[in-house]
Amino acid sequence: MSGGVDSAVAAALLTEQGHDVIGLTMNLWPNWLPPADEASRACCGVSAIEDARAVARQLGIRHYVLNLRDEFERTVIDYFCDEYARGRTPNPCIACNQAVKFRVLLEKVDGLGCDLLATGHYARVAHDDVTGRYLLLRAADPRKDQSYVLYALTQAHLARLCFPVGEHPKSKVRDLARRFGLPVADKPDSQEICFVPAGHYGDLVAARRPEAARPGPIVDRAGAVLGAHNGIARYTVGQRRGLGLAGESPHYVIDIDAQRNAVIVGGPSDLLRQRVLLDRVNWIVPPPPPDPGVTVRVRHAAADVPAALRLRADGRVDVEFETPQRAAAPGQAVTFYHGDRVLGGGIIERE
Repeated sequence: MSGGVDSAVAAALLTEQGHDVIGLTMNLWPNWLPPADEASRACCGVSAIEDARAVARQLGIRHYVLNLRDEFERTVIDYFCDEYARGRTPNPCIACNQAVKFRVLLEKVDGLGCDLLATGHYARVAHDDVTGRYLLLRAADPRKDQSYVLYALTQAHLARLCFPVGEHPKSKVRDLARRFGLPVADKPDSQEICFVPAGHYGDLVAARRPEAARPGPIVDRAGAVLGAHNGIARYTVGQRRGLGLAGESPHYVIDIDAQRNAVIVGGPSDLLRQRVLLDRVNWIVPPPPPDPGVTVRVRHAAADVPAALRLRADGRVDVEFETPQRAAAPGQAVTFYHGDRVLGGGIIERE
């Protein structure tokens, strides 16, 4: 229970169905950050814990707070900063799901003697009676679907998970919260990066990885110096604003070379990628993927695009897009789909 409306409604639905529900809230707020206030909309601060506790009281269920600050800092915040210091573009939600929510939290659930772990994610879990395998499916509401950040789930995870709000549109979830009389019914959704409540994420990376804040050159593809940057942590592939470069044609960040401490720029066509190589690939269903009919998503809010997946002997996967994709950067995740089913996914690497 994050303190938000989605997990609150998930708990309420399961309680209404007659399950013995225990509310768990993770205290993830780093000690070195100031306390999160209501305006920050952070999902892991003191105010969020109080909101979750109020919901539990309303539902008449037990509620526990788990101190997972150290684990969160080591596996999510440090990972986030390390990736940006390497010139990559990480997704902290995927790291949190892998390392905290569906590893450490499942261990805590086992310790409490619970059968299942439910969250407020917008996705669905089903069981294929023919193959005996669990399936991860998109949410019923495509606008809120979070299956992109769940591709790393395994069969062992899916056997223990349920996503009660994944069957409902967000508008109905709000209506259900009001029907249940939940105090968070009209609470705004949390922001994307919970541990960056204000300012720019680059400030956090610069403070924790000073090497990523060193000034360096902005160069074109031929190596000619066009300007200077104020730390690679403050730039991402696809960025146009804030480069401070003159010229009639627009410049975009097309690559970041951490070894040279250089930001490479080019034109809009230089951002297009026909293919990418993925490492750290997880398959929810056994490979090889079905052909045709596979689509992929390169970013959470991006549209699916048809693609061909080719497995390498070392487990990595080549993804060839039907149409070139803009700003597909090292460190980003690519999730594979076949219709509503999530097949798996991996992380873009440099070749």
